[in-house]
Amino acid sequence: MRVVLDTNVLVSGLMLPESRPGKIVAAWHAGQFDLVVSEPLLAEIARVLAYPKIARRLGWDAQQVDRFVTLLRFRTTLADVSQSIVRVPEDPDDDFVLATLVVSRSDWLVSGDEDLLGMAAEYPVLSPAEFVDRFL
Repeated sequence: MRVVLDTNVLVSGLMLPESRPGKIVAAWHAGQFDLVVSEPLLAEIARVLAYPKIARRLGWDAQQVDRFVTLLRFRTTLADVSQSIVRVPEDPDDDFVLATLVVSRSDWLVSGDEDLLGMAAEYPVLSPAEFVDRFL
């Protein structure tokens, strides 16, 4: 199974390992699904992990953030979204997240973002709770 994790799910999972997003991140680490990312998604993950509040919570410095993003490059499938034209009408800043799902032909996008969840009738989008209930 190929899965795209929105930044909010991945970061929440790293910060709160006992939470539903944490269970999802642990399942990825255990090889229960293949994680799919894109360059814009990697850039957003790196930016968010470097936020002072998040970095403090994780106990990570800039080098650890860089190492984690490098790990993602090697342990994930990279989708090229540069030519994608999919749109998130309510939030164009999320276009690249949806594009990662569509271009890679992943099975699921897991997100806590209401704008993306609102597109579940058109695309395979699940909340973290739905993903855990269905697959973990």
